[in-house]
Amino acid sequence: MGKDRKSSSGKGAGKKTGPPTIFNRKARHDYHILESLEAGIALTGAEVKSIRDGKITFKDAHARIKNDEVWLVGAHISPYKHQNSFDPYNPLRDRKLLLHKKQIKKLSASIHEKGLTLIPLKLYFKRGLAKIEMGLGKGKKLYDKRYDLKKKETEREIDRALKGRD
Repeated sequence: MGKDRKSSSGKGAGKKTGPPTIFNRKARHDYHILESLEAGIALTGAEVKSIRDGKITFKDAHARIKNDEVWLVGAHISPYKHQNSFDPYNPLRDRKLLLHKKQIKKLSASIHEKGLTLIPLKLYFKRGLAKIEMGLGKGKKLYDKRYDLKKKETEREIDRALKGRD
């Protein structure tokens, strides 16, 4: 009689709500990703709210190492619509990435020796904190991009043909 029942019906049952994960779809098209790592990102309150609304673009974003610190350059976070107009922020400002010293030294060596680039792959929230997944990548040539598109198209055709048979 006094049992607690958990029903799976009702509002929000089985649905994952929360801030979106924002992907950089062009990154894997333009670069061979060799390694990826997770970093924290230093943001203001209005920037966090804007990201939770999905108002960020990584179009020309990359990371640079300056004075043993890693900075995200070129990411555009649109101003929050309900923000106080007396305290605006620059949507294209450089944002500090939070990494350990060992990670920064390893990345610095890879970037300077091998000519690699740090590219943002996705941005998400983990336990309420904004995290960014960075990829250590090497730029693709035009023929590599064409080959990947052709390979993807043939895989789609094979999947369609197999679905049609069932």
